Amino acid sequence: MPPIVVIAGRPNVGKSTLFNRLAGRRIALVADTPGVTRDRKQAEARLRGRDVTLIDTAGLEEAAPETLAGRLRAGSASAVEQADLVLFVLDARTGVTPADRHFAQWLRRQGKPVLLVANKAEGRAATSAILEAYALGLGDPVGVSAEHGEGIADLMSEIADRLPAEPPAADPDADRPLKLAIVGRPNAGKSTLLNRLLGEDRMITGPEPGLTRDAIAVILTDADGRPIELVDTAGLRRRARIEAPLEKMSVSSAIEALKMAEIVVLTLDAVEGIHDQDLQIARLIEREGRGCVVALNKWDAVPDRNAARRAITERLEDSLAQMKGIPVVTLSALTGAGVDRLLPAVRKASDVWNKRVPTGELNRWFEGALARHQPPLVQGRRLKLRYLTQAKARPPTFVAFGTRAEQTPEDYQRYLVNSLRAEFDLPGTPIRLQFRGTKNPFAEA
Repeated sequence: MPPIVVIAGRPNVGKSTLFNRLAGRRIALVADTPGVTRDRKQAEARLRGRDVTLIDTAGLEEAAPETLAGRLRAGSASAVEQADLVLFVLDARTGVTPADRHFAQWLRRQGKPVLLVANKAEGRAATSAILEAYALGLGDPVGVSAEHGEGIADLMSEIADRLPAEPPAADPDADRPLKLAIVGRPNAGKSTLLNRLLGEDRMITGPEPGLTRDAIAVILTDADGRPIELVDTAGLRRRARIEAPLEKMSVSSAIEALKMAEIVVLTLDAVEGIHDQDLQIARLIEREGRGCVVALNKWDAVPDRNAARRAITERLEDSLAQMKGIPVVTLSALTGAGVDRLLPAVRKASDVWNKRVPTGELNRWFEGALARHQPPLVQGRRLKLRYLTQAKARPPTFVAFGTRAEQTPEDYQRYLVNSLRAEFDLPGTPIRLQFRGTKNPFAEA
């Protein structure tokens, strides 16, 4: 039997929308009215290579057993009893409510693994609610927008990591391909590059921009015999220049492929150099937390290669402060020159993206970093940062704890991220560094 993943939470926090998003199809009825879901809905899904049974439940409410709300809660409680993992969903716009706290305590008593999901987490306004959710004592919350698909790929990875181990005969990583997307502006040579990697004319190519419309996935095997799921996407232009409905759908498909990828190959036309739109795509990769490799295509046609590489590398470093050290591979998809270096660079980027740093090493570095450049004064008082832990990988995500840690200025945050990247050899991958304040027990004395 596949593991059972139960989605639970207060009414109208977006459980059914999340259920549909994880299932990959519209199954549960969705509306803004609380209490639409009454009967449990079930669907089979595949999340990051793991087959699971998803169960959508009615909203958790305190009510007498004989009432409708009480009967709905009993049905939800029955589903939780069967669960291998419970997704406890909060509304990040509303923040943590007393009802959320009550049901968080109830879930802890059930003895089931719980993954905290902060839904409707669009924009910066939801950040405080996500940090507030730590107080529930259910671990690190995962911020998503089920309606817009933001953060769903990370949530799938977290679910797969927390499921019971599969039988030894079925190694979950043995056959799981690395998910790789090729993105870039129109006519940068993305489809030609895919054909060269496959060794066959799988994609239609030509001088006309926009030949590729849909995101096309194929499986190839690298030199070490490991599988890679490679997705070629439509070219991404500036939004103001996208007019045709079909192109809008193509761009949407390309962005969705980028969000679902683990590593992204940003393909640039080396003859034209780096454009603002290329940087916008790179920033999207960084926001989604994907690993990145830059492919400088048409390198054989560049007249002054040293100057071209220097100009592109400097602009990448200046414009993408959160992804310093992005690996750059020069190649010609048309002739095949340099293409053999691309997949090894992708594998190395994947290793960095998946890297975990032992807690002991992390805090020894942290103590040294604080000693070299002590935390600044904020409102006349010095911040006290105490320790650091790695919350997850993919991308490497760290949480710093201390008194008023959440007030750490951005320039000091950048100092810590850059030092962290240099110390533990994390080039080119986004690094997430979060700060959690701890209460001073004498503050109100």
